[in-house]
Amino acid sequence: MFGGSAPIGSTTLGAADSRTVGQPAATDPTHSSSPVARRATGPTLVRDLLTLIRPHQWAKNLLVVPLVLIDTPRLGLGVLGRVAWAVLLFTMVSALVYVWNDVYDRHRDRAHPTKRHRPVASGRVSVGVAYAFGGLVATALVTAVLSGPAFPWWPLAVYLALNVAYSRGLKHLPLLDVLVVAGGFLLRVVQGYLAAGAAVSSWLLVSVFALCLLLILGKRRHEMAVGGSAHRPSLAGYSVQYLDLLIVLCAAVTISGFLGYVQETIPAPYQALALVGSTPFALFAIARYLQVVVVDGDGGEPTRVLLRDRAMLVNALLWGALLGGVLLVTQHPAALDLLP
Repeated sequence: MFGGSAPIGSTTLGAADSRTVGQPAATDPTHSSSPVARRATGPTLVRDLLTLIRPHQWAKNLLVVPLVLIDTPRLGLGVLGRVAWAVLLFTMVSALVYVWNDVYDRHRDRAHPTKRHRPVASGRVSVGVAYAFGGLVATALVTAVLSGPAFPWWPLAVYLALNVAYSRGLKHLPLLDVLVVAGGFLLRVVQGYLAAGAAVSSWLLVSVFALCLLLILGKRRHEMAVGGSAHRPSLAGYSVQYLDLLIVLCAAVTISGFLGYVQETIPAPYQALALVGSTPFALFAIARYLQVVVVDGDGGEPTRVLLRDRAMLVNALLWGALLGGVLLVTQHPAALDLLP
């Protein structure tokens, strides 16, 4: 669910399994003796369990790191350690969510052109093994929370509660389905700031929420183009034109919120440079993503798009260099003496 992370669900095993998601047990590869449903063993099982927790999605949990580093007045090893621990906790809880989601939605996933290849949906990992693996992840998560650095972790608990509500019905309600998912990203940011002991900007929260909503809407648009509402019932409440309007709205709010955050964060002497310099980078980032979603018809995996698109990566590096240089000069004016 959140940002590609998926909802927690509970599925009853055995005879009750035939009542899950309205599919008979005979159609479940995890209960089939067909060679197509051959289960993984040994190294293959390890690989499938790793696939189950979606390592390529873990980059989402790094969203807060650069923002926290910018906004933390006294940055030290202690702060860095707590922020790293917060990233680890959200990575573990996201992994747990992915496991339960794949078990809960395995019948529906089989109707999807790409999700049907997931380990549980394809039958390579049995429901029992997936539950056992999820139990190990949950145990590791609780141990990490209790034994790690002391800082408020209520966003982590809210994240889990939202996933439960999402899996119990919110995911079927248009608009609420995307708002809840975007809320998960916002909780990641809040958790990072709580771990660092830094104050979070309201402008930043607005921008992050709108950006995440933009990415999720792009994913919904892709899903609608690929399979309609067969796999995701909430898509019945959308149309491509409606999604395009929402995407444009979120793009405008994202840019406005970020520029407000820059104006609030950067001191006056370099504020104009940061604002004027950030504007073209922000516009290009949004425009390029819209091009990928609308023109190229991609967007089903926002994380993959953001990490593999060279134009967006180069834009992000140049943008980061500009803001990093401005922040370095504002916090260490003597750095200007190093310039020729």
